Amino acid sequence: MAAVTEPAVFFTGFPGFLGSALLERVLARGDGPVACLVQPPYLETARRRAREITEEAASGTRADADREDAIRLYEGDITDPDLGLDDAGGLESIREVYHLAAVYDLGVERELAEAVNVRGTEHVLEFATDRDVERFHYVSTCYVSGRYDGVFTEAHLREGQSFNNHYEETKFRAEVAVRERMAAGMPATVYRPAIVVGDSRTGETDKYDGPYYLLQSILAQPSWLSATVSVPGSSDAELNVVPRDFVVDAIAYLSGRESSVGEVYQLCDPSPPSVPRFVDALVDATGHRCVTLTIPKPLARTLLDRLEGTRVSVEPATIDYLDHPTRYACPATRQALSGSGLEVPPFESYVDRLVGYARENPDVGGEPMI
Repeated sequence: MAAVTEPAVFFTGFPGFLGSALLERVLARGDGPVACLVQPPYLETARRRAREITEEAASGTRADADREDAIRLYEGDITDPDLGLDDAGGLESIREVYHLAAVYDLGVERELAEAVNVRGTEHVLEFATDRDVERFHYVSTCYVSGRYDGVFTEAHLREGQSFNNHYEETKFRAEVAVRERMAAGMPATVYRPAIVVGDSRTGETDKYDGPYYLLQSILAQPSWLSATVSVPGSSDAELNVVPRDFVVDAIAYLSGRESSVGEVYQLCDPSPPSVPRFVDALVDATGHRCVTLTIPKPLARTLLDRLEGTRVSVEPATIDYLDHPTRYACPATRQALSGSGLEVPPFESYVDRLVGYARENPDVGGEPMI
């Protein structure tokens, strides 16, 4: 009988969309077994996903990912000071932490965002500090920028910016907490994805939010005439989206390099479409004939509020991204990924797959996994 190996890697955010895919990459390079913190409501989903990953690995040749104990699930919650792990043994062996768990929801209430994004991150940082880990990987977001007016790079963070919503503000505060630990000597790396959409090869996603609200609204209307809403200033704004596979591949690559310790990487599109170009590409992929109604922002917000709950509803919080003043650049990321073969594909090159998946899978939900 093979000796039982204690887990050296700890994950939050499994079985979420990004967490599941990144866990596969980590196991594939031989870093297992991995301990995953899972909230009780998602435990069965996590067990099913863990079986799928290990069974798929067993049919191939992916390092030690085919071991039955490669993924170990621990019930807990990052909102608890001890992560709910008082009775869990075997985690003193943890040397590396991947923290992905967060509330990814533009319309999230302040109290929930505070509990999960801010205090939850502080609790995971304490967990890592208590174990004197060798690596801490934190998934933030480009939108810690808030409504910064200008080009926002990896070198920016505390710029006196205002925020569109509680999601942005609490993710900003969470990254500040991580960066303070980094300044004090924690060997950490921060990854800031832009707006993450489905897989560029298959279109797969597990949540319809962000740009998907617009897509669903178009698909719910007659193909011979559909309508979208825009606001003045949208022609000067960019919508920076990146597919899941790029984000996961980039984090997997960068997290495996010693040179990434102490760095911040923005995983964004260096040449994103403007808002009108993004909408046009989405509409073209649906095959709908569509008109765009440009109306003042307060009126647009009122209209979306009144449409909420209908088949053509769009999350009102998305209206702030139609005239978002920030542009994102990623010089550190581009330099670090040079020679890796990893690049953000143009949105137009995979939008048809996103639309096709949404049409074939209308029952995918929009609720965040928290």
